[in-house]
Formats: sequence, C-alpha cells, structure tokens
Amino acid sequence: MQFERLFHYDDWANREEVTLLRGIGAPQPAIRFLSHIVGAQWLWLARIRNEKPKMAVWPDLTLDQCAAALDPLRGAWQYVLQHVEVDTQIEYRNTKGEEWTSAVEDILMHVVMHGAYHRGQIATVVRQGGETPAYTDYIQARRTGAV
Repeated sequence: MQFERLFHYDDWANREEVTLLRGIGAPQPAIRFLSHIVGAQWLWLARIRNEKPKMAVWPDLTLDQCAAALDPLRGAWQYVLQHVEVDTQIEYRNTKGEEWTSAVEDILMHVVMHGAYHRGQIATVVRQGGETPAYTDYIQARRTGAV
C-alpha cells in the first residue's frame, strides 16, 4: 500500500529532524514546528479513533518529548493503516469548532503533506541560523534505502 510507504517516509523524516536538531542545539522555533507535527498527528489519530486528543495541536514540547512521541505515533499509524478502511468517513470538529467529514485516505494524505510542509519551515529556521538543514526529501529517503 502506498500509504504505508508514505508514513514510513514521514516517520524517517521526523527522526532526521530530531537528529539534526539535537546536533545543532535546536532553535526554539524549529522545536515549535516539530511539536506541532507531533500534536497534529495525535489530533488526527484521535479524530479517526473518535477519541479525545492526547495533546493540543500546538503543544509546548521539548525536543526529547517530540522524539519520545515518534515510536507511539509510528505504531498508532501502522494500526490505522492495517485496520481502518481508507474510504471510511470520519466526522469531526476542527480547531475552529466547524463540523467536517473527511475520508480516511484524505486524512492520511493530509498528515504526510502537513509534516512535509512544517519540516520545510524547520529547514528555513535552521538555514537562517547558519546551519545546514536535514535532507528530508522523499527521494532522498528512497535513494538511501531508508524507505
């Protein structure tokens, strides 16, 4: 399934960010974006599961807390990918209180693209600090055999 590969990539890319940020002393804005990636993923999982979210969509996490969330997130997404039909419709309220219905396949695509967008913001922050950002492009993950 293509989504399994995309979520494997997303997990790899988030871990690449953690490694880089640990090595450069993690500027706070970069940690904020990584925290948001984590918080948003827990939010979407909660919506799919019809549960209360584990944390805010913009949580105030440390780099270590972000790193610690990656294993449970990987396992939770693997479960969804193996047990939830992609055409299942999920009803939820967004953070503005608006009611929406989305197919699981659209949520899955959104989660991966959302992470890539915010990793781009992390790259900008890192570059502005004079450092070289993590190379988290999908094609790099494929070229190196990470995915």
